[in-house]
Amino acid sequence: MTIKPEISWADFEKIDIRCGTIISANDFEKARNPSYQLEIDFGDLGIKKSSAQITSLYSKEELIGVQVLAVVNFPKKQIANFFSECLVLGVYGEDKKDVTLLTPSLPVKNGMQVG
Repeated sequence: MTIKPEISWADFEKIDIRCGTIISANDFEKARNPSYQLEIDFGDLGIKKSSAQITSLYSKEELIGVQVLAVVNFPKKQIANFFSECLVLGVYGEDKKDVTLLTPSLPVKNGMQVG
């Protein structure tokens, strides 16, 4: 396994990772790879949309109400006809296809920052 190049603390501090609650999950039919379109409530930051390739381990129904960690300060990214506003974080399985979402071990307020 290759480790990525070392970054500075200042580089890390630029990443804004927040906790939010998934409030909707829908099939993303125009995506190249099986994906969901998510709406995530980040409290005072508002509701942000994200495209997530997590269909192999999660059903749409079980995602509702799940708290996830996401990077919220990337620029919007257009995927087909959809604009993704945040990057939901997860851990790839050995096959590089299955993604396990990163979630807090206890409930936290939406919008709380990872530090």
